[in-house]
Amino acid sequence: MAIHAYVLLTVKSGSEREVSESISKYDAVREVSEVYGEYDVLAKVEAEDLPQLDNLLTYRIRSNPNVLLTYTMIIAKAHKG
Repeated sequence: MAIHAYVLLTVKSGSEREVSESISKYDAVREVSEVYGEYDVLAKVEAEDLPQLDNLLTYRIRSNPNVLLTYTMIIAKAHKG
């Protein structure tokens, strides 16, 4: 069963669009939104298992030099949609 998660990112000021465009190219990233508030970018991701999710976060998203902080929330149960 696939793992779905939301990844909230804090990025360097002014790099929101570049980071959004960069991470949206990964197959596991289903949706990316630039948002206002405590975080700058919100990504919905899907992985086959926890090691694949860890690989996506560690070697793809967090390795971007403009990404300062990530906060990952694994979806326990989704309703509608």
